[in-house]
Amino acid sequence: MIETRRLSKVYSRGLYALRDLTLNVEKAEFVFLTGPSGAGKSTLLRLLLMQERPTEGEVFVNGHNLAMLSRREIQEYRRGIGFVFQDFKLIPSRTVVENVSFVPEVLGVPAANQRRRAFQVLKWVGLQHRMNSYPNDLSGGEQQRIAIARALVNDPVLLIADEPTGNLDPDLSLEIMNLLREINAGGTTVLVATHDRELIRLVGRRSITLDQGRVVEVG
Repeated sequence: MIETRRLSKVYSRGLYALRDLTLNVEKAEFVFLTGPSGAGKSTLLRLLLMQERPTEGEVFVNGHNLAMLSRREIQEYRRGIGFVFQDFKLIPSRTVVENVSFVPEVLGVPAANQRRRAFQVLKWVGLQHRMNSYPNDLSGGEQQRIAIARALVNDPVLLIADEPTGNLDPDLSLEIMNLLREINAGGTTVLVATHDRELIRLVGRRSITLDQGRVVEVG
């Protein structure tokens, strides 16, 4: 599903965020990406989302060489990826169902289909009864579940989560991880960036550890 070959990203003054990085994530695998602050985790996620371009090397996702995609193909590629943020990034002025429907709305999906699909994923994460609430009326755990529902609304082949439990207590963190495991069990590839080693131990999935832009451990 994800393959990088001798991937490097260099910023100003010759600072390497990633250096000669080679790794693989198989289709339908659940993998943690971990390491200290500044290890290169966020840079790798930005490259996978095509928010940035590599300085050297190649990135393949679902068989596609990202460097070879046209502008139209990039848009189609991004539709197949769900992304979950640490700070949720919900729109306060929109209801839960409107937040979840936001991406299909931008993509021009008919309104009836937007709402039907939003209700389906809200039911799946157990929050269909909150569909007319606003984000500020929800707990942190509920907000993260809404963010996950939004990431799932387009039925992605790959779900990327960047520190999805960083703002949650340990019990809620494990609850969110269990939800991500259920998503993975349905065939979606899941990549979770986190610095929480104890959470990785509890969930018990493969982890890739970065340090100074390199893979230093796979466990």
